[in-house]
Amino acid sequence: QVQLQESGPGLVKPSQTLSLTCTVSGGSITTNYYYWTWIRQPPGKGLEWIGYIAYSGNTDYSPTLKSRTSISRDTSKNQFTLQLSSVTPEDTAVYYCARVSLGLQVKYDYWGQGTQVTVSS
Repeated sequence: QVQLQESGPGLVKPSQTLSLTCTVSGGSITTNYYYWTWIRQPPGKGLEWIGYIAYSGNTDYSPTLKSRTSISRDTSKNQFTLQLSSVTPEDTAVYYCARVSLGLQVKYDYWGQGTQVTVSS
């Protein structure tokens, strides 16, 4: 059973960098052909895809967030990390990490429980 767990500060000040880590157990983040993804949900809004780091180490980001986003990984710890720079209160959201598998369909098959991040001074 794959499990994902987000961790990081719940409060970030405007203009600072938000940093969250997702720790994966029950499966390796280098296993073909999974994509390790960050998603967020602002209050009162729908889910927003932020980006992923693939099993290969390749990354892709939302065009609207690309200039501020970096996703990296530590394969020795089986973790991947989101960094979002120059945050504003509009970045306040519940942040989720998830595993995506690509087959006949795209499946978000495992999720973390989510972590609330508030951007406020």
